[in-house]
Amino acid sequence: MKKQLFNVSILCLVMLFSGASWAHHSFAAEFDVNRPIEITGQVVKVQWINPHAWIHVEVVNSEGNEIWKIEGGTPNTLFRRGITRDTLPIGTNIVVRGYQVKGGGFAANGREITLENGNKLFVGTSGVGAPDDGAEKSK
Repeated sequence: MKKQLFNVSILCLVMLFSGASWAHHSFAAEFDVNRPIEITGQVVKVQWINPHAWIHVEVVNSEGNEIWKIEGGTPNTLFRRGITRDTLPIGTNIVVRGYQVKGGGFAANGREITLENGNKLFVGTSGVGAPDDGAEKSK
């Protein structure tokens, strides 16, 4: 009976932790290192949610307005870098450098955000296959 209880406990632990490891994606699974982007626009929405924060940026160009969804690091990681949900209020003009999603579309993994005053924020993820482009050093 004790052995059976032990086996069931181990099985439960494996199931508990395996879901979390499968839920997270690598950079290369979703984003294209060969499609770097640099967009300029205005923050229209910030989602401070797990597993990644999202910054929605309205880009105005000759073809009309586009809303880009920019994926950042986890809220906890960003917070440890000094970035909070209030760092980018709605209406803030920013420049975003990052990498576009595979297949195109208006979504990207953000690496670095430059504010109007020239300050740079590293908002990217690290350790999941994202390119090491030195953005971490630019904060």
